Amino acid sequence: MTGHQHYDMIVIGAGMAGASVAAELAGAGRVALLERENHPGYHTTGRSAALYTQAYGPPVIRALSRASHAFFLGQGPGNPPAGLLRPRGALFVARADQADRLEAMRMALGSVVEPQDADQVRERSPLLRDGYATAGLLDSTAADIEVHELHQHYLRRFRADGGTLVTNAEVTGLSRIGADWQVEIPGQTMHAPIVINAAGAWADVIAEMAGVATKGLRPLRRTALLVDPPAGMVPDAWPMVVDVEEQFYLKPDAGKLLISPADETLSEPCDAQPEELDIAICVDRIQTAFDLQVRRIDHKWAGLRSFLPGGDPMAGYDPDAPGFFWLAGQGGYGIQSAPAMARSAAALVQGIELPGDVADLGVTIATLSPARQQVAA
Repeated sequence: MTGHQHYDMIVIGAGMAGASVAAELAGAGRVALLERENHPGYHTTGRSAALYTQAYGPPVIRALSRASHAFFLGQGPGNPPAGLLRPRGALFVARADQADRLEAMRMALGSVVEPQDADQVRERSPLLRDGYATAGLLDSTAADIEVHELHQHYLRRFRADGGTLVTNAEVTGLSRIGADWQVEIPGQTMHAPIVINAAGAWADVIAEMAGVATKGLRPLRRTALLVDPPAGMVPDAWPMVVDVEEQFYLKPDAGKLLISPADETLSEPCDAQPEELDIAICVDRIQTAFDLQVRRIDHKWAGLRSFLPGGDPMAGYDPDAPGFFWLAGQGGYGIQSAPAMARSAAALVQGIELPGDVADLGVTIATLSPARQQVAA
């Protein structure tokens, strides 16, 4: 495909955010979905070991996650596939010196979590060192998300509704020409009155290219390792264990253990790679909390989780750039909240009210509006 192409909407970024909103919009007009890599989901989406839990994130994320639950169960609009969730559970643990932080979490989450004493914590996670955790909170509804199947569902739906996916389509130019945005990618020029910026860690880069004020997006690197459990132990039925101050987590993964120091190192938008210091910190924290000797690392990787200054995600038109729509700042919660966020963003793109089930949980247009975000210095 070469030359000039005209669309009703162009979505930049084919990770989970871009693919899901493009799928929701494909039936409403001619939509192009651009991916800078040779396949969608190469960066954050493809590196996520996502957990569905209503106990993670700021209030707006928890609301969007609750509104996404029916979809993950194979119900509701969008013809969701079955089998997107696998029961896991999430156990937030605290040492004696973290008791105040645990109580604050319990107060904030209410009935979402069940208090656990030291014996219950040890029973649910037998790998924890004896005496390490004095209490915990259990989210028994937490579940592993089949990230690849979710992403592919949206891409299939997008194509089925007539959407055009273009890979190897790094945006090299973006400017307002009359009533349209002109998007330059290798080999062709595209035009559309609406551009949806779902570029993840690159969202501010895209904005700057368009001459739109950036929003102070902070891409934060997170490291993960895959290691063996102790000999003779089968961890598959264990819950994910998370430090109450999110200094580490450990999650069973197909007979292995996925471990992370839950690091948040500021990074430029890039193909993130793990650094040796973060790997060493991860091993030290895990071996301190768990009776586990990490002798060999099967696999290691890193991904970028992008946050806005206020911590909440953003979905809406830029107040100073007609037709420029932001869908950014999902942090580490973009997959578990994707179904509700995609429906909400698609409604806002089209200038209609938020879905009723989302609005009923307290999410408003103002909550998501780019107008509330600070402009980067």
